[in-house]
Amino acid sequence: MVNAPAEQKKLPSWWSGGSVVYQIYPASFKDDDGDGYGDLRGIINKLGHIKSLGVDAIWICPHYKSPRVDEGYDISDTDIHEPFGTREDCQELIDAVHAHGMKIMFDLVVNHCSDQHAWFKESRSSKTNPKRDWFYWKPPRMIDGVRHPPNNWRSCFGGSVWEWDEHTQEYYLHYFCSEQPDLNWENPETRQAIYNDAIRYWLDRGVDGFRIDTVNMYSKYLDFPDAKVVAPETPWQPAGDFFSNGPRLQEFLREMRKEAFSKYDCFTIGELPNTPSLEKILSYISTDAEALDCTILFDLADLDHRGGQYPLMGRNWALSQFKALTAFAQQLAEPEHKAHALTYLENHDQARSVTRYASDAPEHRLTSSKLLATYLLTLSGSVIIYEGQEIGMINAPKDWDIDTEYLDVNTINTWREIKHDAKVQNDPSLLERGRAGIQLTARDHARTPMQWDGSKNAGFSSNPDAKPWYRVMESYAEGLNVGAQEDDPNSTLNFYRQLVSLRKAHKDLFILGRFQLLDPGNDQTMLFTKTALDGSQVAFVALNFSAEKQPFELPIELTARQSQLLISTLGKSSESRELDAYEARVYLA
Repeated sequence: MVNAPAEQKKLPSWWSGGSVVYQIYPASFKDDDGDGYGDLRGIINKLGHIKSLGVDAIWICPHYKSPRVDEGYDISDTDIHEPFGTREDCQELIDAVHAHGMKIMFDLVVNHCSDQHAWFKESRSSKTNPKRDWFYWKPPRMIDGVRHPPNNWRSCFGGSVWEWDEHTQEYYLHYFCSEQPDLNWENPETRQAIYNDAIRYWLDRGVDGFRIDTVNMYSKYLDFPDAKVVAPETPWQPAGDFFSNGPRLQEFLREMRKEAFSKYDCFTIGELPNTPSLEKILSYISTDAEALDCTILFDLADLDHRGGQYPLMGRNWALSQFKALTAFAQQLAEPEHKAHALTYLENHDQARSVTRYASDAPEHRLTSSKLLATYLLTLSGSVIIYEGQEIGMINAPKDWDIDTEYLDVNTINTWREIKHDAKVQNDPSLLERGRAGIQLTARDHARTPMQWDGSKNAGFSSNPDAKPWYRVMESYAEGLNVGAQEDDPNSTLNFYRQLVSLRKAHKDLFILGRFQLLDPGNDQTMLFTKTALDGSQVAFVALNFSAEKQPFELPIELTARQSQLLISTLGKSSESRELDAYEARVYLA
């Protein structure tokens, strides 16, 4: 099935009324061929489960050829990664998703590629190669006769952003792993190759949109100034302000939309790290900007970590901060901004939300997962549900050994740095704080195999004796699996189904309604209203983020009308104005 490009730019956007998107991490979703590694046919075979959630679209993480240094975000070719399947399998998946009445989105990773990509191999072959300036190359900075990188920026995964190439005697730029050289978007020939090979190719085959990786990193600050020294014990300094929102970014995004997206009914979700300004965000995603459709923001996801030399080091946070960041992002749904809001709690880059924002204690797991589902699915705009979130999956247990069980490159590099610095500084507390941060926020927690049933290895593989590529979490044997929850009316899984259905039944409130935060300074409960744009209905959402009972009052908007309890995470009606531990309620008037 191939999309027929339209003659005009304006198309009937399938996503504009607010969509629920289900994200899949292919390696960990379902292994169909029995090799212990998830694959495309595994996804095809589980489309019935995804459809049963009531979602509108699926987003699949990179499944292209890759050395998998950064688990697929280092792409070496647009063909399909062999353990995942073939191009024919991929086309069958696209068609099968459409046959189920859903849309399909792919990951677009074009800030960088793999150092094994043909483009980079040519670029590094000589200084005179035609593709030399498809990437960023710089001579060394000589200080007292000693070679140094061009600046002091720390890469997102540790160490310098510059890697020395012995063959051509220059450094190349990489914001992430040294095996992920950054593409030079300043070169128009590079941009056209990206549009043709990575975007139009898939849109012509029926793909309905893209989640766009690190989209605000395309335009660089070409003077590459040194970052402020905030970690004097290391030569490499955090440089987030320089990584993002460069001087030509809007130009590049508008060109990409015009030349690659505009002829298709295509949904574009762009990652915008280091972008705390509403005005700046709107400059990329408002309809007037003619660039992106909406954004993945990082402020809420980074609330419990980052902000220092070690990106996985935990930090304290208060619910009042969580609420303020939610209110900030919900502004994007207000009609006057002519934009589209998107909310998520989990993805392949974030640890499990039950552990991070509520409680994964056995007595609180069920209520915590429902609390967070209520929060997510009553917010305006579109939302993303990540695989396993619908059954309340939690982080890996703390007895997992970081050195042997954690596989993510960011975890490995950060842990190595922390262990080295703790030894040099003779500071055992640094080691323990680092361990606690990794146990809370490492990406590994979201990448363990999906928990399908109570059989061996959670039913992840068609071959029960195959060793999964990632260790399966033991929580699958404690009811955190699809099979155990399928027919349980009180399960997290069926609560997600119920909420998605209610969200669509009350679209004017929960998808399009105005958000208003109440009692912003309260650090135990989150209370907000959702009001239909025509004022005809009001919903009140009460969320208890604590393990103790908390009082609340109905707002005047509901007391002045005849209100009813629409849903409670306890599954029962109550006249009490007191929320139980991690309880959520929604009232309608």
